[in-house]
Amino acid sequence: MDKQLKIAFTGPESSGKTTMAELIAKAYSTSFIPEYAREFLKDKTTYTLADLDEIAKKQIELCKASKNTLLISDTEMAVMLIWSQEKFKEVSPIIQSYWESQDFDHLFLCAPDIPWEADKLRENPLDRERLFMLYEELLTKNNCSFSILRGSLNQRIIACKKQMELLLKK
Repeated sequence: MDKQLKIAFTGPESSGKTTMAELIAKAYSTSFIPEYAREFLKDKTTYTLADLDEIAKKQIELCKASKNTLLISDTEMAVMLIWSQEKFKEVSPIIQSYWESQDFDHLFLCAPDIPWEADKLRENPLDRERLFMLYEELLTKNNCSFSILRGSLNQRIIACKKQMELLLKK
């Protein structure tokens, strides 16, 4: 593989993005880019639209700084776009620009068919299916290369690895 293969996990809260990013990174002997929002928001009780811009900027920087031939990111700009729209009813030009210039080779859209795990940063325990549909519509409308991960952890790993093998052959 001559060029960097870039993949990311996306989807609503508590749909398995971090778990899958960690497991797939380990399976392919690489590291993954964590979701910067968790670091940024860990000591905050509120946040603003401008904060989302900062989070998005840092997430992009973390991905650009990776020299791994296989870049695996725990999140990407569809998350920022939908989060911003849902929380603030608008999307900043910064996040819109990052979304439009995003260059992942493939996205894994995690379905919310696993149990909700509460934590202080999660906001939508009862709305995950509607949010999932927003992700699927956005990725489809923008002709993104993506596949949906559903089912048990083992089913997700098998599906993800099958798609990864196809991507690695390109």
